[in-house]
Amino acid sequence: MTDNNASDTSSAHSPATALRSDVQAIIDRPSAQVLIIGGGINGVGTFRDLALQGVDVILIERSDFVSGASAASSHMIHGGVRYLENGEFRLVRESVQERNRLMRLAPHYVKPLPTTIPIFSTFSGILSAPLRLLTHKQGGKAKERGALLIKVGLTGYDSFSRDGGSVPRHEFKGHKKSMQKFPKLRDSVKYTARYFDAAVENPERLALDIIGDGRAAATGGTAHARSVNYVEAIGDSEGGVLLRDTVSGREFSVKADVIVNTSGPWTDLTNKALGKATSYMGGTKGSHIVLDNPELYTACAGGEIFFENNDGRIVLIYPLNGRVLVGTTDIDADPSEPSVCTEEEVDYFFELVSHVFPTIPVDRSQIVFRYSGIRPLPKHDDTAPGFVSRDYRIEQTVFAGDKKTPVLSLVGGKWTTWRALSEHLTNEALALLKKSRTVSTEDLQIGGGVGFPATPAATKAWVAEHSAGLSPERTAQLLKRYGTKATAVIAHIAEQPDDTPLTSLPEYSTAEIDYLVKSEYVVHLTDVVLRRTIVAFVGGLTQPVFDELSALIGKQLGWSANQLTSERSLAVENLVFFHGLSLTAPAVAPAHS
Repeated sequence: MTDNNASDTSSAHSPATALRSDVQAIIDRPSAQVLIIGGGINGVGTFRDLALQGVDVILIERSDFVSGASAASSHMIHGGVRYLENGEFRLVRESVQERNRLMRLAPHYVKPLPTTIPIFSTFSGILSAPLRLLTHKQGGKAKERGALLIKVGLTGYDSFSRDGGSVPRHEFKGHKKSMQKFPKLRDSVKYTARYFDAAVENPERLALDIIGDGRAAATGGTAHARSVNYVEAIGDSEGGVLLRDTVSGREFSVKADVIVNTSGPWTDLTNKALGKATSYMGGTKGSHIVLDNPELYTACAGGEIFFENNDGRIVLIYPLNGRVLVGTTDIDADPSEPSVCTEEEVDYFFELVSHVFPTIPVDRSQIVFRYSGIRPLPKHDDTAPGFVSRDYRIEQTVFAGDKKTPVLSLVGGKWTTWRALSEHLTNEALALLKKSRTVSTEDLQIGGGVGFPATPAATKAWVAEHSAGLSPERTAQLLKRYGTKATAVIAHIAEQPDDTPLTSLPEYSTAEIDYLVKSEYVVHLTDVVLRRTIVAFVGGLTQPVFDELSALIGKQLGWSANQLTSERSLAVENLVFFHGLSLTAPAVAPAHS
């Protein structure tokens, strides 16, 4: 098992007439210096880094890339101000450095996020904070942190966050100014504290850029960088790792000098499949809902509202892609079971919104999307979930198949630190291969962030230069969606003689969908609606959109009528069960004209 929901129906077997070219490329040359198992953000980051060093590397993912724990994030790139209370100073320093770095290296997707903490007392939490730090347990009734404790924390955070003056220091405002800025806040607010973190607006697309960088690094050289989704590791065979293509059912083995297990919450399950029992992991479930609530969107005043609920859990409410993201929970979870956002969690989210914005009504009719995932946290016994370390470590064992091949298992890890973590994993793999690092990723732009215009004037100039016959509005839309990699999309559109806007989704066109399907490793319908686009996330996946997209994608991939019916059923099962969407899959889909 790798980085996916344990029962994600999108990875189920579907009919196929021929092996995919990426699968065939591995079968034709079934060996590598490094085999990475698990295509979440840390797996793809390590794939990119190793490829840049000239290492022959294969990356496999059981489901779609970044479809498991990495798809269930809060869409934040943050330093983790609350980790200071856990005493995780190394992690906070690294996190804020990586946050600042990613705003420079991936400016097309990672944006500054003003964050406001509403504070309802001055001294609350002072006595309990040292106890929490020492014991990592929450005793008695949780108390909100007061202004003094938050001031101490943010002052410490500032000391880690400075980056040439580009990240402003925190600021406090009293009741009057707080209510002027946030008139819908609970009127008992005494202060608000404001600081900056960052949001990753489209994390799945950022991950695709990272994969693309890795594959491009090997182009023209002697090394190979091969990546494939919907291939799982299931055991060992003649000293190699036995793999199965979940699309065709074909099994084959791959030998590697080093195996890297980046399966996230499923790391122990992957090791068990490979013949070595481990007990490293102890993940917790985090759920989110996405609301179409214009009043709540406006109330956030363009930034995140971040606070501690009265049960001690950290809560976030912030505008994202025209909607409002609300999260998150922190509940012990079993990675062998599917992770779903429950009705009890929805009730909890509504309660916390009313805790801060008591006059803004929220109800289930406003939920356009929900999701849940398991954090890849270490085993934590009786430590309270909120105090489990968010740091990471690397464990080394040997592959049971030949008793000598080293296996590096990643324990922990988060979106914010993926680059630094990948650097550490790469360095350990290089040491085992007796190779040295030749390329640093510290200042290496990512994908569509290369040459991304930083000002309105630069954006206008880029659009004028790269439109290739498209309207300025359409070109600007593609730049926003793909960064400077929009040039490849624009070129593909220009080559198509019959490009037309979709009837049900006019902000996309037939040629743009064709580009995604044929250039971005699409296997199932859910790959497009959940990860190549944000159509489902923002509530845009209506029945007409689903019908039109499925017919178009089926045509582009050459599916038979039976295949299309099967794919539609699989997609509906996934989208209804995991994301709460209201869709049906009639036996015969409408034809795309």
